[in-house]
Amino acid sequence: MNTTALSSGPAASPTATARGMRVSGWFITLAVALALLFVAELSLGSVAIPLGAILEMLTTGSTDQRVWQDIVMGFRLPRALNALCSGAALGVAGLLLQTLFRNPLADPFVLGIVHGARLGSAVLVTFAGVVGNAFLLRYGLMGDVGLAVASICGSAAVLGLLALLSRHVGTVTLLIIGLMLGYLAVGLISVLMHFIDETQARAFKAWDDASFAGATWQQLRILIPGIGIGLAACTLLVKPLNGLLLGERYAASMGMPVGRVKRGALLVTAWLSGLVSAFCGPVAFLGLVAAQIARALMRCADHRVLLPAAGLVGAVLGLAADLVLHLPWSRHVFHLNAVIGLVGAPTALYMLYRTRALHKVD
Repeated sequence: MNTTALSSGPAASPTATARGMRVSGWFITLAVALALLFVAELSLGSVAIPLGAILEMLTTGSTDQRVWQDIVMGFRLPRALNALCSGAALGVAGLLLQTLFRNPLADPFVLGIVHGARLGSAVLVTFAGVVGNAFLLRYGLMGDVGLAVASICGSAAVLGLLALLSRHVGTVTLLIIGLMLGYLAVGLISVLMHFIDETQARAFKAWDDASFAGATWQQLRILIPGIGIGLAACTLLVKPLNGLLLGERYAASMGMPVGRVKRGALLVTAWLSGLVSAFCGPVAFLGLVAAQIARALMRCADHRVLLPAAGLVGAVLGLAADLVLHLPWSRHVFHLNAVIGLVGAPTALYMLYRTRALHKVD
């Protein structure tokens, strides 16, 4: 197994020391980029707010300018926290999927998992008789929790089906199946829209677009701890995931409960993807890009390094994409998935070219 040892001391070889320094350097770079983007998210926009006022609000929670405080605390800070945490969650989910399915193009959006989450939410709000924000306003915290649970169940259903099919099909075929399941979920959502009135359908459509800007503080009180639980659970999977890189048969011969490990990883992936989809909509490509960039930067297969790296890269990408959307443009025509797709689509095409997947027969 190709791993990077972060060892130190006289026993460490020069190569291991150089690798450790490179990995540490990239982690520091990503952390600095994350901090700079987070502050930029709070400062830049249609109303520019000085850095001093931003730092004052972050440290004390208030500032002399009431308008600035309302803008930052009411709009920009929730949006930035959402982009940071959801980006990290999708980055980790993408890495888990790529490891489990041994597919460099695996991603919650590409495999149709986020569309399954959308379908779960659509079923819930349709049977509740209301859609989107109306559901959340009527039932408050319980509505938000119900929406998250329904979204997680939808993503888990699609993931379970993909896990069963992955035993019988190749990597490219699995991608096609994931795409078809996603389109099927979208079609079923359209069918559900026929059972509600036009006003509710428009509300659902507005809620269903991918965005980090729609989550309220109440929803963030569910989203952020939920993502934290999912990321903490990933720490228990680090050693088993490294074992799976050697092959399932070898891992089983070493006493690893392969089935239990895969089910746990799938559950964590469904949890993270479902939570993000419930409150941010169908965010595309971010998990795929974050995992691939993390591998390119760290040049290793050790999940002790890759999992935090994918989370950091995902958070940076989430903040960067959202910042592009909310810069003071004369016309606001960008959408979140369009911005991420400018990076995600070329990355996917490059991975197809590099692995020559288009020329292989499953």
